[in-house]
Amino acid sequence: MHAEQIIGTHPDVKGQVNDALIRCIEECYDCAQSCVSCADACLVESNVATLRQCIRLNLDCADVCLATGAIATRRTGSNEELIRSMLESCALACRLCAEECGRHASHHEHCRICADVCRRCEEACEGAVRTVGFAH
Repeated sequence: MHAEQIIGTHPDVKGQVNDALIRCIEECYDCAQSCVSCADACLVESNVATLRQCIRLNLDCADVCLATGAIATRRTGSNEELIRSMLESCALACRLCAEECGRHASHHEHCRICADVCRRCEEACEGAVRTVGFAH
């Protein structure tokens, strides 16, 4: 991705990018794609009825990741409280999705991969939230 490159050109950023936030943005978009793909794969499994919660959490996580990535990309200093809240929500969505996918990981490779990607995104969100302060 080109997140660092494009964000670094923002007039308010002036080349001083937040590396943890950049990593988080990239992980969010990667996680969203993985979750959508995993949900789609779950839909064609023979035991789809047992994967309903996994599918729901995959789709919820994908939506939260997309929204978080977009809001974090628009970081201009005036929305730091919202960014922190989104990062915390995204970390939670990723944790829940990783836990659910982890339950199916031994039977479905797509769930194993998705759980790993969700854990990476959770860690990236937790790392980024510590770098974004409140605007008081």
